[in-house]
Amino acid sequence: MRCTVIGAGAWGTALANLLAENEHEVRLWAFEPDVAAAINRQHENPRFFANVPLHPALVGTSEMAEALAGSEMVVFVPPSHALRTVAAQAVAHLPAGVPLVVATKGIDRERLCPMTDVVAAECPGHPIVALSGPSFALEVALHLPTALVAACEDLTVAARVQTAFSTSGFRVYTQRDVIGVELGGALKNVMAVATGIADGLELGNNARAALITRGLAEMTRLGVHLGADAATFAGLAGLGDLVLTCTGALSRNRAVGLEIGRGASLGDVLQGRDTVAEGVATTESAKALADREGVEMPIVSAVHRVLFERQPPRWALVELMTRDLKAEGA
Repeated sequence: MRCTVIGAGAWGTALANLLAENEHEVRLWAFEPDVAAAINRQHENPRFFANVPLHPALVGTSEMAEALAGSEMVVFVPPSHALRTVAAQAVAHLPAGVPLVVATKGIDRERLCPMTDVVAAECPGHPIVALSGPSFALEVALHLPTALVAACEDLTVAARVQTAFSTSGFRVYTQRDVIGVELGGALKNVMAVATGIADGLELGNNARAALITRGLAEMTRLGVHLGADAATFAGLAGLGDLVLTCTGALSRNRAVGLEIGRGASLGDVLQGRDTVAEGVATTESAKALADREGVEMPIVSAVHRVLFERQPPRWALVELMTRDLKAEGA
């Protein structure tokens, strides 16, 4: 079918390329005209996905109307801070009733809602699917085995997305817990920053394992409070994505934490980066959401103090380790 991917960062480019390899007719919308031009002329995205050859049938464009004309499935993959603006730009050009897939991971800073809610508010009248799970863009482009989740209240729509993306090396599961899948994909980035900080401080594998495990507990606690199924956080969009992002060498969020743990400032770490580490913005929105809902999230709070309140990283980790003693499930 005819598909549109909106957002030509590494993940958007990898998904567009996958769809093109599945013999769909794919147009990839890029904010940057030079990115669209390189995709068409060189079959490459040197700015965001360098040295990865792209399918020759993949078409790049910076014109929204051209990208969306006749589309039968639209995939949104811009950075979380730009999603609302991009969706508002797209709405006038969307074919009626076309399913909208949201592959952006984050929590909207303005309204403290998941990314699917952002798209639903800006583009009403369309079925919305959250696509998430443990996936580095480069490994998808290299056809290494990957498994994701497509979540939608209407499983028929989720199954259409499942069929569109699935290959022998890229497996998609369906389910209905949209909020759980969304929160898992967003909050794991904060936990990856925390794990990177601990690794930068050379606190060892024990500390990393503890952060991942207690991070999962925090994610689940907030998710269940907001109506998610606890089991979702034990699945691909929860534990799976958490482990990958906290331990993988390709994780941008872990890399940010690693540099901060070694003594760099947040400004220095982010300066000059074209790529986005979503965990930085999500730390702010996750803390605000937890505070609003009265849900205790000590790791999120510790990362917030380090990133935005200038607390030395080692002090933040000491505070985590010296909190009041309690039962594990509390």
